[in-house]
Amino acid sequence: MSYTIIEVCNGCGACKKICPAGAISGTAKKPHTIDEELCIECGVCGKVCPKLAVKDNLGRICAIVKKSEWEKPVFDHKKCNSCVICVEACPTACLAMSGAMGSDKHAKPYMKDDKACIGCGFCAIECPVDAVSMVKPS
Repeated sequence: MSYTIIEVCNGCGACKKICPAGAISGTAKKPHTIDEELCIECGVCGKVCPKLAVKDNLGRICAIVKKSEWEKPVFDHKKCNSCVICVEACPTACLAMSGAMGSDKHAKPYMKDDKACIGCGFCAIECPVDAVSMVKPS
């Protein structure tokens, strides 16, 4: 089940602008809708909605979260096996792989574009060796 927008939506368009999947449609000042076929359940629409008009996939109203408080991935390069899954899981392409570091001949993931990160956590969820943690900025 995808995220949904409820009737209190005022059509501000904040969700539509930030959706990385292009799943949200609607016109200004009219309630928007989420295409469940396109929704990737990243939750960013709920984080930016000023009217609390977004329900998550479990039917709970999402709370607005300041962008400065969105969790970001932190990489444990000692655990990382350079599989690239975290980079491929990112819906905003904000992660990349570095070149080899020192005596380690393997590339490692890093945050290429901090501003593009929506804090969805897909990189951490998909990491097969638990080398990615989502952390609130301090």
